[in-house]
Amino acid sequence: MGGFKLGKMTLGGLFKQPETIQYPVQTKTPPPGLKGHVANDVAACILCGICQKRCPCGAITVEKAARTWAIDRFRCVQCGNCVRECPKACLSMEPAYAPPSTKKHVDVFDVPKVEKTA
Repeated sequence: MGGFKLGKMTLGGLFKQPETIQYPVQTKTPPPGLKGHVANDVAACILCGICQKRCPCGAITVEKAARTWAIDRFRCVQCGNCVRECPKACLSMEPAYAPPSTKKHVDVFDVPKVEKTA
């Protein structure tokens, strides 16, 4: 009896689409609602530091004096607290994962200074 199940599965596999993809060349479309990684629109960021305070794992660092916003993607747990608490809505959760890395590093973004018009 076991041979019939194996034969059915084998013959069925010959006429179906493959279940796997060749990863570096092809990528699957991310499912809806996937929390991939945090993205920052630095042009809209005001360096308020609320995202740094709300981050439960301390992955975000805001330095007002140096005008930099940094995230350690290896510490980030994609909880979305920073995205919900941002007053200017400059943070968002991108549906794609961050590209693989061979070493740990912190992504640092320079925030441009905005001139106020009178």
